[in-house]
Amino acid sequence: MSIERVRAHLKAFGLEDRIHTFSVSSATVELAAKAVGCEPGRIIKTLSFSDGQGGCILVLAAGDARIDNGKFKAAFGIKARMLSPEQVQAFTGYGVGGVCPFGMGDGVRVCADQSIRRYDVVYPAAGTSSSMVRLSVEELELASGCREWVDVCKGYGGMT
Repeated sequence: MSIERVRAHLKAFGLEDRIHTFSVSSATVELAAKAVGCEPGRIIKTLSFSDGQGGCILVLAAGDARIDNGKFKAAFGIKARMLSPEQVQAFTGYGVGGVCPFGMGDGVRVCADQSIRRYDVVYPAAGTSSSMVRLSVEELELASGCREWVDVCKGYGGMT
């Protein structure tokens, strides 16, 4: 069901044919990179945080990046507090392992971290734990409804 929601959303951008499904799990960065056959950094993590006002912030980050709490607080003015799996499902409509930034409604703010700009092609989830979407960074920005680019990560591409 979730993959059909993603397909319908991507159709509006002419990108519905970019979805890939696998017979194996792509629920973690490592599993997704293996399934796709790419380096872990190209896998886009969709990280879900409380916005401190009853809403949700989704941060799109490279698979090899980690949230830097100080940068997060500087960017959003609040402490980074990840949502529980139940809250993620409630806000996004997707289960952990398949969370993606497509088709978000009110109360969800989508931001992209600078860690993904170093790639031409990236792979976010497609709503299930065994699917991905092959997109350019520009297509990801457009299809996700990304409101802004942020610098809230560390530890990627050799950075500390």
